[in-house]
Amino acid sequence: MSTSLASAAGRTSQSTDAAATVRVWDVPTRVFHWSLALCFAGAWLTSDSERLRDLHVMLGYTFAGLIVFRVLWGLVGTRYARFTSFLFSPRRLASYVKSLIARKPEHHLGHNPAGAIAIFAMLGLGVLVVLSGFATYQDIGGKWLEEVHEVTASTMLAVVFAHIVGVIVSSLLHRENLVRSMITGSKLGAPSDGIRHTHRVVGAALLVAVLGFWWAYQSGAAGAWLPQPAAAASERADRHHDD
Repeated sequence: MSTSLASAAGRTSQSTDAAATVRVWDVPTRVFHWSLALCFAGAWLTSDSERLRDLHVMLGYTFAGLIVFRVLWGLVGTRYARFTSFLFSPRRLASYVKSLIARKPEHHLGHNPAGAIAIFAMLGLGVLVVLSGFATYQDIGGKWLEEVHEVTASTMLAVVFAHIVGVIVSSLLHRENLVRSMITGSKLGAPSDGIRHTHRVVGAALLVAVLGFWWAYQSGAAGAWLPQPAAAASERADRHHDD
């Protein structure tokens, strides 16, 4: 009987561990996630407006800075933010997809294999969007680079939608709110699997950097150290020559 009681206690303990709320996403990762989503949405909505061109460019620069930060944080960040935590082999991906089809999804405390593909795709496309957008802004490459910028942005939008659908489906199948976890940083899991530090200072610094850049750009203070479009530079040179 004592053995049975011990076994039952062990199972209860494991159940409690599995049901504990643990920290998974650190503050910098969450600030990056929502800031990037805001910048991409804003840049997309202002892409065809000449009147809002400055806002589009400002969001584009912010988008670029956020990607640079994420690449660095993917190397030195916390456990689930590091790229090494969600580099899955094709076999692992196939296994995960099969588990979804069977409605018995494998549980991953961090990014699952499908989510990992979306993240790497968005980062890669984001780099192409930034480079082609900057080239277009500087009148480099002509019309074809502008088309590349539009196509890569549209492709990224499609990946974003696929990612959103994947989050909804995974939330339903895993019976956990993945959107809420990216807000709170917490999920259900074993206490030993949670991260120890959320790096609030780094997250706050990232948010301050984004808001500070927006203020500097809107006030004109950023103009001294940001590359200006070729047309603007030519106009300034003409005015200087006339003077």
